[in-house]
Amino acid sequence: MRSHSILSSFGILAAFAATANAVVPLYDRCGGEGWTGETECPEGAYCMVLNQWWSSCQPAPVVPCTTFGPYINPNSKTDGLNSFAVRRGKYFGTAGDWVYEDVMNCSWARIATDPSEFGVLTPGNSQKWDSTEATQGVFNFETADNITNWGLKYGKKIRGHTLVWHQQLPDWVTGGTWNATTLKAVLKNHVTTVATHFKGKIFHWDVVNEPFNDDGTFRNSIFYQILGESYIEIALRAAAAADPAAKLYINDYNVEGVNAKSTALLNLFKKLKACGVPVHGIGVQGHLISGQIPGDIEVNFNRIVAAGAEIYITELDIRMVVPPANQTAAYEQQAAEYAIVTKACKVTGRCIGITVWNFTDKNSWIPSVFAGQGDALPWDKNFQKKPAYYGIAKTLKP
Repeated sequence: MRSHSILSSFGILAAFAATANAVVPLYDRCGGEGWTGETECPEGAYCMVLNQWWSSCQPAPVVPCTTFGPYINPNSKTDGLNSFAVRRGKYFGTAGDWVYEDVMNCSWARIATDPSEFGVLTPGNSQKWDSTEATQGVFNFETADNITNWGLKYGKKIRGHTLVWHQQLPDWVTGGTWNATTLKAVLKNHVTTVATHFKGKIFHWDVVNEPFNDDGTFRNSIFYQILGESYIEIALRAAAAADPAAKLYINDYNVEGVNAKSTALLNLFKKLKACGVPVHGIGVQGHLISGQIPGDIEVNFNRIVAAGAEIYITELDIRMVVPPANQTAAYEQQAAEYAIVTKACKVTGRCIGITVWNFTDKNSWIPSVFAGQGDALPWDKNFQKKPAYYGIAKTLKP
């Protein structure tokens, strides 16, 4: 995931955290180790401790929706995005979080638990390194367990996200003095501990997230600096040993069409398979821009599956400039683009599913990272289905 969360936008937005009236905007940083900025949150919000280094202004907590069973829209006759996908032997899912307005919002929760709409849940942030091992050797799974067990309670398959990523790492990792021996031990211990903790609950792991730059070179992360590309094999082998039943993915963005980055990712997959490294699939994130959808998605998917890889579209959203000059036209174009991406998965036998990165514009990560852009998801801010929803549904419907 490429900063696909409120948490990962902090670095971009921290400079703007304090406003003229000394109130921190909702979701911005308000505390944590070393913080010297403003600490007062808006009315109706409080400064929530997320980890040792980050606290942020969050909406006042409400009682989560825990009293209802799986919600079926009485007008849907059990037809929805996931039920259509299942009839084609695929999955349709959403990402969500426990600590934000997802599970705590009953409107969100009722849609997310509807098995006709979603059969897969991806924890957005809580399984990442800064959440699970903020202090070296001290693991905390409370939040990750909450969202994972909530999804399992309502019959969802869980895509684990993510074991190794260059972002949302605690300072002790990025600022440590490592050599190949010590960092390899840290990496193996983290992957092994997290994957073991969730053993039996995860059907896919995004083991390595975003290993490449757009030009196809390896990203110069702390892991690559010390271990070179071997860190990817180390992580995959550790995950496989910890949870042999989970399928293991390498996940990246800007790899939807044929380009230098998708070619590098494909070549890495081939190399790993040839060396007997346990890897099953390529995660194609799908963070796209309306009007800039690659025209060769199906071509790219075909060459990936020809190499023996599964494909999962892991984080789909299609953003636009907001407000659009002509909302009707913009939404119709977006719907057609969602249909293009959906069709690429539909006609590719080993593309096994699609997950949207949250499903409602109310909770999208886009506006907090891309100023002036948004409206990227199939449901609007009021939880109403947009043309994008129907573009997906019509494409999947048998």
